[in-house]
Amino acid sequence: MSTNISFKYINKLAVPALIAGIAEPILSITDTAIIGNIARNATESLAAVGIVGTFISMLIWVLGQTRSAISSIVSQYLGANKLDEIKNLPAQAIFVITLLSVIIIVGTYPFASSIFKLYNATDIILDYSVDYYKIRVFGFPFTLFTMAVFGVFRGLQNTFYPMVIAAIGAFLNIALDYVFVFGIENYIPAMDIKGAAYASLIAQIIMAFLAAIYLLKKTDIPLKPTFPLNKEINKLVVMILNLFVRTLALNVTLYFATRFATGYGAAQIAAYTICINLWFFAAFFVDGYASAGNIMSGRLYGQKSYAVLLQLSNKLIRYGIIVGIALAVFGAIFYYPLGKMFSKDPEVLALFNNTFWLVLLMQPFCALAFIFDGIFKGLGKMKFLRNVLLCATGLVFLPILFWLDHLGYQLHGIFIALTFWIMARGIPLIIKFRKIFIPLSQKD
Repeated sequence: MSTNISFKYINKLAVPALIAGIAEPILSITDTAIIGNIARNATESLAAVGIVGTFISMLIWVLGQTRSAISSIVSQYLGANKLDEIKNLPAQAIFVITLLSVIIIVGTYPFASSIFKLYNATDIILDYSVDYYKIRVFGFPFTLFTMAVFGVFRGLQNTFYPMVIAAIGAFLNIALDYVFVFGIENYIPAMDIKGAAYASLIAQIIMAFLAAIYLLKKTDIPLKPTFPLNKEINKLVVMILNLFVRTLALNVTLYFATRFATGYGAAQIAAYTICINLWFFAAFFVDGYASAGNIMSGRLYGQKSYAVLLQLSNKLIRYGIIVGIALAVFGAIFYYPLGKMFSKDPEVLALFNNTFWLVLLMQPFCALAFIFDGIFKGLGKMKFLRNVLLCATGLVFLPILFWLDHLGYQLHGIFIALTFWIMARGIPLIIKFRKIFIPLSQKD
């Protein structure tokens, strides 16, 4: 099998993965931009979207790790030319993860108010959060299904079909957002924040439907779960559990960041929501190269092409730094217009303008951390990823956040803590990777 790691080949995987990757943050950013410009209670609605978006992202990231685990195993078996041995594994994994998502809906729906009180939401912000969540949560199983199917395609070294599906979903969500939030006179009433939730839900359902069609039509991978369980199911479960713990640590970070921002007031959480959604967008933008690293590292590891794998990492380090700097420069050029896209509230805009530079500053560090996250997921080394994030959250982010909060830094404190958190995630991965694969490449 080819060991091509040229710039052209990397971008053939990275660019479609990039477009597919930004679909989810586009859903959130679209909701944020439109809700921030409604006529009634825009700031409170924007705060509610930020709070619920953080919680739903937590759920998606916790269970959506199936995508990375499936991709890792499929790509390694593809590299070893043994794909037939795990053909029934994806369907089994998709069935289990979809069932778990339904259980989570049943377990959280009746307690939505209590959940968002934990985020310091009160009064009208709490009411809006509950309204928004009780609609959007029904898209959860469809999102997880789509992500798992994307994992299969990634393992097969195909990012084109996920790109098509994600692009359709994103454009549909944007169109429906305008229609449902603002309404169409004499036809559809304006639904404000509930309209944004319905738009996202419909887009997620359509994406899941398209994912199923593409998988069945374009691959030999079945969707019907069969028994007995595949021999790799235990490995898959261990990977998912390690990623589950890792993602819990990640969401502890986001929980405390959102909780502190909410505690500072409605304008603060609104400005934080804008900043964090733009940060998510940049993160998923970089995820194109992280996905290329994930996809290619798994295949090369399965082939035992260690020297080529090391060369790939060196190239991705360069690309990551370039992409991170480019994102920071783009954000700097459009600094003030970006804020005005999301809010007209002078207080919110002032807070955003005073904070967003920190988001831009961390972009090169984010790029390196996310790319090596992808590489380690492709290698199946989920335990090390878990340990790094536990340390970054518990030993770096939380102490810095509480210290800076005590000093009164507020939003600045949150994003400074996030910057050090990102550095604590990325640096150990680069060191560990080179420690493993430099000696192996010399024997290759």
